[in-house]
Amino acid sequence: MLDLEPSEPLRTTEDIFVGRTVGPETRRIFGGQVLGQSVIAAARTVGEDRAVHSLHGYFLRPGDVTRPITFGVERMRDGGSFSARRVHAYQEGKVILSCIASFQSEEEGLEHQERMPEGIPDPESLPSAADLWGHIDHPLAQRVVRGRPFDLRYVTEPIYLRPSAERSAENAVWFKTYSSLPDDPRIHRAAIAYASDYTPLDPILRRHGRSWAEIGMSMASLDHAIWWHRPARADEWLLYVQSSPTASGARGLAGGRIFDREGRLVASTAQEGLVRLPKPTTPEEGRKGA
Repeated sequence: MLDLEPSEPLRTTEDIFVGRTVGPETRRIFGGQVLGQSVIAAARTVGEDRAVHSLHGYFLRPGDVTRPITFGVERMRDGGSFSARRVHAYQEGKVILSCIASFQSEEEGLEHQERMPEGIPDPESLPSAADLWGHIDHPLAQRVVRGRPFDLRYVTEPIYLRPSAERSAENAVWFKTYSSLPDDPRIHRAAIAYASDYTPLDPILRRHGRSWAEIGMSMASLDHAIWWHRPARADEWLLYVQSSPTASGARGLAGGRIFDREGRLVASTAQEGLVRLPKPTTPEEGRKGA
């Protein structure tokens, strides 16, 4: 999914690449896939001595998994230490994602970080998606089990098919790719961006006793930001800890921290998502929801 064509860009007013959805996870293109492919597209226009350190993007339209995605990269700036790239992901001539990525050459400076939470169980001790839902004949369950290139192990109670008993605005999950990845650090940062879009809305739903499978619920990522702090491999276990400080106006905000097993903070995220509740079918349900 992160293998764009061609390896060298076609130049117009932008650098042009084409990507595809190899194994669709949902009926629409998964936002994390487009984020990861945007990172790869932008990185191919920057020298290998500069690593992506931040990306800010807006999801503008749903994508069609049956059609290719064209990535147009604008070279906005190349300074002494930083480079900036604007990436538009197109389908049928319309932008489905717009983002700006910033790259920096390696430098030394001040160093500190938030500590990794304590008491987190090892990922090997937690059930896999196949353990939890492999036996369930439900489209959402089967997409989670068979459609993802990442192994996700929930620390908090998963809320795919039913609400959590604990109404906490927090979520924690381990993740890594099922397959080994090349040593290219650009691929690992792109893969981390890919996985960072899996669970940001979970703490919002958990706080209000909702689940992904609730009939009539409408949810979508509106925007996404990620900051990479330190190198890490996406084919080794990473802990993604998330919390939601607020929800209002049919939108919810969530922030995340990604740690490696040694406790290093390797990335931070922020996302606002659309969360529309099911419309009540009876006056009694309407009063209950209010």
